[in-house]
Amino acid sequence: MTGKLILEDKTEISGISFGAKTPSAGEVVFATGMMGYPESLTDPSYKGQILILTYPLIGNYGVPDKKFWESNKIMVSGLIVSTYNNTPSHFQSKKTLAQWFKDENVPLLEIKDTRFLTQKIREKGTMLGKIIFENDIPYYDPNIVNLVDEVSIKKPNLINNSGSKTVLLFDCGAKQNIERSLLKRGVNVLTVPWDFDPFEKNVEKFDAIVISNGPGDPKMVTVTIQTVKKAMEKEIPILGICLGNQILALAAGGDTKKLKYGHRSQNQPCIMEGSKRCFITTQNHGFAVSKIPDGFKPWFTNANDFTNEGIIHKTLPFMSVQFHPEATPGPQDADWIFDYFLERI
Repeated sequence: MTGKLILEDKTEISGISFGAKTPSAGEVVFATGMMGYPESLTDPSYKGQILILTYPLIGNYGVPDKKFWESNKIMVSGLIVSTYNNTPSHFQSKKTLAQWFKDENVPLLEIKDTRFLTQKIREKGTMLGKIIFENDIPYYDPNIVNLVDEVSIKKPNLINNSGSKTVLLFDCGAKQNIERSLLKRGVNVLTVPWDFDPFEKNVEKFDAIVISNGPGDPKMVTVTIQTVKKAMEKEIPILGICLGNQILALAAGGDTKKLKYGHRSQNQPCIMEGSKRCFITTQNHGFAVSKIPDGFKPWFTNANDFTNEGIIHKTLPFMSVQFHPEATPGPQDADWIFDYFLERI
């Protein structure tokens, strides 16, 4: 069966359907990574988005066990690939990509000219789109709703790692490897919902805060921003990741903006300020910090478009990065960020 991708500029392209025959709408974006589609597809930061993968061969190694995913389900609203391989070969493969998308009722289209679609988005910016089959549906703009509320956990969860320190992790759509990366370093992790206020709930002692990645406009996450302000007043060590970078900046009095087409790949080069060192990083975001707040300085800058990739306070233990130090998928260049932060507790 064929399906159709329709963009808000009226572009229509037909493709072969391999996933569910379910219409879907969202913001159309592209990612340029060559591998790691199971991790990307389960990344909550993709909530509300139709994803175009630019690497031409997708599905080659199937779908691994759920323990390797970044959340418990597919988060994209739809997937567009150039060439789909329905005969995967990998020792960890449990099912085909097509079967996975059918099981979770998400559309997957093979459209040969993904290069054309990617160039269009680069020139015009991200745009709304929809995948339809027999019946039409309206467009859906994920940027006008609080997507974080849809992907965050609903109640706190403590993993006691027998550590001497406890990190409170705000789940704004956290990739599971953030939690794994912290646990690997011997700390206890208390994961809480995005709108949880540990100061009002009288949470037992915690030593630091990590603000996770997540989908959508950071200015929608007002409750988390206010809670982070309280934490800054108490000088509790804070690390922000991706959306967490933007939340920290807003809490400190900075500002954010929407990028033309965002950063979604495993090969984004970031220069550490004051050095010539470049880290290759995994990223997935459509917004960025546009104004560095008072008391902070830039920590990293994107070598491609010179946008901010992280901020760090000049004297206090507040810091954040726009990229993913836990990677998954992608390079582990920035894994040391966790150690750097935990040393400052």
